[in-house]
Amino acid sequence: MRPVPDPAGPGQESVWSYPRPAIAQATGARIVTEHRGRVVAGTRRAVQTLETSHSPSYYIPPADIAPDVLRRADGSSFCEWKGAAISWDVVVRGVVLPRVGWS
Repeated sequence: MRPVPDPAGPGQESVWSYPRPAIAQATGARIVTEHRGRVVAGTRRAVQTLETSHSPSYYIPPADIAPDVLRRADGSSFCEWKGAAISWDVVVRGVVLPRVGWS
């Protein structure tokens, strides 16, 4: 069975119009992530990846990530586009967001 995409409405874009294989492109957009009021990362130097049927992903330069909020998570993964990766937890004031980032 093949998925049937919903049509994009005005001002929307469809993940079904993204390319395959995936592409990576620089974006000058301001990307900010926060956890419990703490800025975990903030940049205008992110790389955006687009792949058919997937939400966009943003890769943030390590220098733009707060130095004391990441903790290496257990395990690893492999992606046909990115290769081997390790996962990271975000920890702010003792609250853990498990495996929310990778490198």
